Amino acid sequence: MEVPSRLTPFVSRNPHQSRLSARRRKRLLTRAVPLVVIAVVAFVAGVLLVTGPARAERRLVTRYVTAWRRGEFGTMYGLLDAQSRSRLSPGAFSAAYAAAANTATLVSLTTGKVGQPHGNVIKVPVRVQTRLFGAIRATVDVSFSDSGSNARIHFDSSLTFPGLGTGQVLRRRVSLPPRASIYARDGTPLAEGPNLSSPIPQVALQVAGTLGPIPADEASTFAAEGYPPKAQVGVDGLELIYQRQLAGTPGGTLLAGFRVLARSKAKAGKPVTTTIDPALEDAEIAAMADRYAGMVAMNPQNGQLLAVAGIAYSAPQPPGSTMKIITSTGALAAGIVKLGTTFPIATSSTIDGYTLQNAGSEACGGTLLNAFAVSCNSVFAPLGARLGGPRLVAIAQRFGFNEAPTFPGEAPSTIPSAATIGDSLAVGSSAIGQGMVLATPLEMAIAGAAIGMRGRRPVPTFLLHQKPRFVSVTTPKVAGLVQRMMIAVVEYGTGTAAQIPGVTVAGKTGTAELTNTTTPSSNPSAPPPNSPLNTDAWFVGYAPVGKPRIVVAALFPSQGAGGATAAPAVQQVLAAALGKG
Repeated sequence: MEVPSRLTPFVSRNPHQSRLSARRRKRLLTRAVPLVVIAVVAFVAGVLLVTGPARAERRLVTRYVTAWRRGEFGTMYGLLDAQSRSRLSPGAFSAAYAAAANTATLVSLTTGKVGQPHGNVIKVPVRVQTRLFGAIRATVDVSFSDSGSNARIHFDSSLTFPGLGTGQVLRRRVSLPPRASIYARDGTPLAEGPNLSSPIPQVALQVAGTLGPIPADEASTFAAEGYPPKAQVGVDGLELIYQRQLAGTPGGTLLAGFRVLARSKAKAGKPVTTTIDPALEDAEIAAMADRYAGMVAMNPQNGQLLAVAGIAYSAPQPPGSTMKIITSTGALAAGIVKLGTTFPIATSSTIDGYTLQNAGSEACGGTLLNAFAVSCNSVFAPLGARLGGPRLVAIAQRFGFNEAPTFPGEAPSTIPSAATIGDSLAVGSSAIGQGMVLATPLEMAIAGAAIGMRGRRPVPTFLLHQKPRFVSVTTPKVAGLVQRMMIAVVEYGTGTAAQIPGVTVAGKTGTAELTNTTTPSSNPSAPPPNSPLNTDAWFVGYAPVGKPRIVVAALFPSQGAGGATAAPAVQQVLAAALGKG
């Protein structure tokens, strides 16, 4: 029997099988004909789409609305015809779209499939999402001039928003809901009703804040959020800090000419329950005694601001020797000094040929602990210079200097960068709270709290139920060493006026020079060198040491020495908080 070769195809000799194969070939050919026809039709349609008379115009409109979706107004302007560009500058063109977006409170825009031309108009479905009016769906009739590759968009105002007709202006009518109330931690209203009234007006005056016209530099932001142009908004205090929460969401009607496009209901704001303790606020007001000052009382365990008064966080000043809290932390952490390191007894120190005097030309020195207790500039200015600009700036920033404000209305506390702080003299001056260093009572309260909390600074808050947050500043060991020095300040140093019987208080005084206090001024109307007007008085303290319940910082600008002016005021508030008043 012959075996078929691998190169020889096997052919069946069965006649019945041959007939079946023929029928199968016929069926396959019959089925293939429609597929070929479909392919030819598709090819012809593709050719017509590419080369048809509407292709260029649709491509033009697609480019225009795609650029609109992306906010590329320059690209859109470049697609306009000569007539449109002659009557509309690029700036005016962009402004027209921006005005429509602000009026509608536009958030996002989505364009649909570009239609076929009808005359010189192509319809494009557009969906816009808005803050106040939800989703709006309508078509935009995009006009064009000329044809083919010469086609260009012909602009009119109806192109700026879906649903607008030619010549119609997009406008809105909106109103705000009644403003929500602000409460103290015990539920006492600080501001409620249309007149923002309070049963404790003296306390409310310090913290609640006021309403006023929308600031000019924020007009566009408020407009985009749907606020009426003449709305009253929070301009300071808690009314500013919690403006959005208290004001709620505007409601109203969006109109194309006189035709309604969308409506929305105003949403009431949410009341704010704050951390403010009315009794402690009263204590601060009494301690300030109608003087120009700023005071902050904080719970260091959670960052809750218990009382703020005056320029508590709004007007930074040179912090004077309260800055030595920060300088000491940096020097101890760097291992440059120990509490027992001794320094010469001197009335001044010289850095880069410039003499820095101690307050009142006092002779001081001894151990680091003693120098801190009596606030000895002749020790701490050279120590700061030895620490160096980069390390001084770094530790100050860990305490919160140069940070963005935590809430609106808060002024930042600042120190020059390591690259700009200057030479050794400038660094030494900064180390004792002079030079270009500026701080608020809030910042110095945070600095004191960081030491009391074993090296962790609390993030301040006015919200009663906000979860506490902390930032690591230094180690518990270093914080403990600085705390020992702050205890010495109150026990026998410059801050004895802050003592509370039966309570261990830690603190630091500060007396920041505003002018030269060693030689008379050439200005005959200037106060004499030893005048209290030449110095800011500072004090920061917390108690009880070990588990502090309160930290208080005070600033009395142009009112003398920290130990004489600010320390007694802080003592009053500390005592009130601890039930020792």
